[in-house]
Amino acid sequence: MREIGVGIIGFGTVGTGVVKILQGNGDLIAERMGGRLAIRKIADIDLERKRDVEVPSFLLTADAHEVIRDPGVDVVVELIGGEEPARSFILEAIREGKHVVTANKALLAHWGKEIFEAAKERGVQVGFEASVGGGIPIIRSLTEGLVANRIRAIFGILNGTSNYILTRMTEQGEEFGEALREAQSLGYAEADPRLDVEGIDAAHKLTILASLASGSWVEFERVYVEGITRITPLDIQFSMEFGYRIKLLAIAKITPEGVELRVHPTMLPKDHLLAQVGGVYNAIYVTGDVVGPTMFYGQGAGGLAAGSAVVSDLVSVARRIMGGVKGEGLLFSEGPVTYKAIEDLVCPYYLRFTAVDRPGVLSKISGILGANEISIASVIQKGREVNGAVPVVMMTHEAKEEAVKRALEEIDRLDVIKDRTTLIRVEEGS
Repeated sequence: MREIGVGIIGFGTVGTGVVKILQGNGDLIAERMGGRLAIRKIADIDLERKRDVEVPSFLLTADAHEVIRDPGVDVVVELIGGEEPARSFILEAIREGKHVVTANKALLAHWGKEIFEAAKERGVQVGFEASVGGGIPIIRSLTEGLVANRIRAIFGILNGTSNYILTRMTEQGEEFGEALREAQSLGYAEADPRLDVEGIDAAHKLTILASLASGSWVEFERVYVEGITRITPLDIQFSMEFGYRIKLLAIAKITPEGVELRVHPTMLPKDHLLAQVGGVYNAIYVTGDVVGPTMFYGQGAGGLAAGSAVVSDLVSVARRIMGGVKGEGLLFSEGPVTYKAIEDLVCPYYLRFTAVDRPGVLSKISGILGANEISIASVIQKGREVNGAVPVVMMTHEAKEEAVKRALEEIDRLDVIKDRTTLIRVEEGS
């Protein structure tokens, strides 16, 4: 049986998961692919760290270049994360004629176009299923399963940490900080959680999905990003009273006028499939012009979930190698991409004002909203006074983001408003 040599750079959580899968299910995988994936070399900066998997010491090295230049390695798996030195390692591997598999969403979001062009020129393949959604096969679904469709929209819960925090806030009434600390204690959140809770991780993943869906490589910098740090139990409570749930959504809409890219807390109808995704799970809701709405759901993180996706890519690459198929590369349009600005967004809004409890406050707020052509659908004013102020919550009809932001700037300058107004966009998710 033919062997395909695998070299791994990065022996952390995902790298360990890959090795576990190849050790535990190696015979099954070999039977299914008609060849065997053989680990030739593993590089990591910390070879002494205790891991719950055993490998022969001769496979280990602290030098990533040993992996890349090993003549027995056919596929280099990059699992170190970050932009550098991961980018340099991948480009070096491509120059050496090695196929590449990576789980690195940040790298692909910023340097994907360069990497795919280099791979195409060299005739090698790049597998990146594990870069989005962990064990969810969303990359292959977009590039193969839905290839007959024009993708109209993608709505994704792409960050398990944020989804866990919002789930705890919804189900247990916890404050953001309390839910975050719990996530950290369980290993769901990093010591520095900013990439997760500020929406950056989800934006990296959205960049990749939107590029595949639109057929043009989109720029990460054009994604509007807003995190969940200002969401409070009050917002969760009010959203439920209106029949919604709050989720950190990554949204891409592809229209003839341009591509709309945004990540932010979103109110979804409580009966929407995405609204029911809890804990650390991920889900991606994709609408195609032929197939209509489809949803992909599963564990979005963890060594074995991501490791499963990495091994899936390894099998795909190995089959092509054994079949003598050169890497044809992903095809992206060379033309310029038109982006729709967040200021042009039109949707309903949830607005929570922190106002002094006195006559005339509502009329002042509604007057400014009306002057900016923002109509109010419903109002809730209740709760005890805190520091001389009470929450006033309004749901608007569809309005333009630019007008809403302009109105809020004026409202927040009123002497009866005691804190910055909270804005949450409302989506039907279709």
